[in-house]
Amino acid sequence: RCLCLKVFDTMGKRAYEEVTAEGGGEADDGEGDDEARKSNSGRGGSSLHRSGMRLALSALPSAEMYEKSYMHRDSVTHLLVTRSDFIITASRDGQLKFWKKMQTGIEFIKHFRAHLAPFAGIAISADGGLLATTASDRGLKVFDVLSFDMINWVKLDFTPGVCEWVSGKMAARAVLAVADAESADVRLYDAVSNDGTVLRTLRVHGAPVVVMKLNENKGAIISADSRGVIEYWSNSDEHALPTNVSFRYKTDTDLYEIAKCRANPTSLSISPDGEHFAITATDLKVRIYRYATGKTRRTYDESLESLHALQKNGDDAYRLEAFDFGRRMAVEREYRAAQEAPPSNVVFDESGKLIIFASVCGIKVIDIHSSTLIRLIGKVENTERFTNLALFQGRATLSATMIASGTKITEEDDPMLVCCAFKKSRFYLFTTREPQDPDGEEQVGRDIFNEKPSKEDLQLAQREAKGPLPRMACINTSYGEVHVKLFPEECPKTVENFTTHARNSYYDGVIFHRVIKGFMVQTGDPLGDGTGGTSIWGHEFEDEFHRSLRHDRPFTLSMANAGPNTNGSQFFITCAPTTWLDNKHTVFGRVVQGTDVVQGIEKVKCDKNDKPISDVKIISIVCMDN
Repeated sequence: RCLCLKVFDTMGKRAYEEVTAEGGGEADDGEGDDEARKSNSGRGGSSLHRSGMRLALSALPSAEMYEKSYMHRDSVTHLLVTRSDFIITASRDGQLKFWKKMQTGIEFIKHFRAHLAPFAGIAISADGGLLATTASDRGLKVFDVLSFDMINWVKLDFTPGVCEWVSGKMAARAVLAVADAESADVRLYDAVSNDGTVLRTLRVHGAPVVVMKLNENKGAIISADSRGVIEYWSNSDEHALPTNVSFRYKTDTDLYEIAKCRANPTSLSISPDGEHFAITATDLKVRIYRYATGKTRRTYDESLESLHALQKNGDDAYRLEAFDFGRRMAVEREYRAAQEAPPSNVVFDESGKLIIFASVCGIKVIDIHSSTLIRLIGKVENTERFTNLALFQGRATLSATMIASGTKITEEDDPMLVCCAFKKSRFYLFTTREPQDPDGEEQVGRDIFNEKPSKEDLQLAQREAKGPLPRMACINTSYGEVHVKLFPEECPKTVENFTTHARNSYYDGVIFHRVIKGFMVQTGDPLGDGTGGTSIWGHEFEDEFHRSLRHDRPFTLSMANAGPNTNGSQFFITCAPTTWLDNKHTVFGRVVQGTDVVQGIEKVKCDKNDKPISDVKIISIVCMDN
């Protein structure tokens, strides 16, 4: 049952569009939403709720842009914030990094090559003191977070999936649950013991467990399998259904809802008070459940259809520019089709009243009680599709050593939202501070190069140092002027190569060496025979295909090549739709003025090798920002 509900921020200034669906929530079980009735019972309740929201919002990051970003050597896939004020980041290449939250920002502590394969599971203990990781290399590793040292390494005889600490803070023994990636078994380990003995093997599910979290306040574990079935089980010795729930049979709950939709769970989060938990799934819905009833309280639809509806009918504060929205949606389709991309998760704030999750338009902060979008973080960051999130609130605890060293102590909180992004080897920090413009001789920006930069990072830094790439160019030929629109966002390397050659007069005097009527006109070879030309880097560079840039119309500017990833300096302009060239040649521009000039060149007389009998030359190419 889907509906489009227009909601307002807590200050009543802006309207937002949020597609929601109440799927079998309190209205179904007859309990109703007690909080809603209380807050709507009079002005006092409503005022109290608004006051609570202001307090909760003040404890969250508020900057529109990320303040800093730090590097891994591969795509960042997992993030954790511990109760001991550490931040753990993990990347696809099995690398693990420890960072310490300081009074302002973070500091790097230590780096581990934890696994030889991507992480399958990563879990922090309830007290923040122990970290466990698993991977398909059949390794289980345990780290002491406070001493940032590895204390145990267990070689498993099965392929592990997710893992979770199932013992509370006061437990006498640290028990870790490790799911089997190929069966429904969940094995319990005394993770600190070096012998790797299995304490017990459970079979709570009928399929492999894909998400699993400890609800410490309720003394229960919530897990979901690959079929979408959600289970509760106690962390006591019996591991039975907890007694602190209000249902006897799962048919009285919505714990089968994801399975009915034939979706697979992708992430699971539990509120600090244990009263709610959130699950994301492959049907692109975010579901908020009440723990006690197992009923769905809220469902947020993040499908492509709902995103298009929001873009079309949403408020201006929510809507993106058409070009930006189209580009983000193309990235979104690629992200959702990727098999190993980190899933988007849901984060609860410390009050348990707000949920935070990443979307196409930025990072949403939603009031669960009113189902209102009350803050949108990172909307302006249009080059990152944020995915996995972790939240730090309050202020860091200083060690005795730091206090004795004379470190200035501040009483101000420093909330921080830590994010990773699709296909990015960085993680990003949103705080209450906007990024500062670099100053001084070093010109250090917000993207910190704490690793040896990759070739792509160096090229990006060089481009940023030179300023934005031109968006227009005028090709002055012996037949007249051809004005082309360039696409630096979609194919930055190709546009940089073309415009740098143009500014260096590389193309001046170069002839159109190949002209085929009804097909294309080709140039860019200083030798004039189609065998020469090189890129500005002195070697061939890769193709940059984009879904929105096709050879679906005449007067398309595209790169000539000798096969995949062999671009140099030669380019051509089509004279008709040439769709068979899609995903073979990089489209990086369109003719916007001077189509008659292209048609004139197309009609020149050529020899049997398609070379014009009378030379048609490029006189110069002038690049422009607009």
